[in-house]
Amino acid sequence: MSTDRPSPVAPVCLVLGALLGLGGSFAPSASLRGIAWGLDGTFLVVAASLLAVHCLRRNLELAAAGFLVFMAGQTLVVSGSAMSLEASSPLFAAGGGLWAAALLMISIPQVMPMLARALGVVAAVLFAATSLQIFSGRSLTPLSEPLPFLAYPVFVLTLFTWAWWCRSTAARS
Repeated sequence: MSTDRPSPVAPVCLVLGALLGLGGSFAPSASLRGIAWGLDGTFLVVAASLLAVHCLRRNLELAAAGFLVFMAGQTLVVSGSAMSLEASSPLFAAGGGLWAAALLMISIPQVMPMLARALGVVAAVLFAATSLQIFSGRSLTPLSEPLPFLAYPVFVLTLFTWAWWCRSTAARS
């Protein structure tokens, strides 16, 4: 496989993960939310691992490390998928903090298009603010409004732009 393009599985996993994550936020029951978020997290871990390998092969160390940190954060978040929203809050805070760091690590180098980088920075700030609030004792859940609820659309758009980058990178190769 060429080192010039990411695995074709990565953008599929990014899109499926984004859609299932957003869908889980609107699921009518806790069991459907748990299934959607469990699958979402699995798809995003697979995508991030493939993108980390791709970036490592291209000597894009900061972006590769960002995808590894993203995997760690996503693993924490997905581990709370089957819990009540209140019980999963500490896991979400830890995962959200790692998401924020990862999004910055992926957005700082000029690897992704400007739109992806800008959305990543905005999502990072929103998730960092959410995590800091939870760590400081505020009672927030993964669906609290305005944060983190309003962070998800920005996050989903970031994931879509990563998927678009994967496909456009493949088309240029």
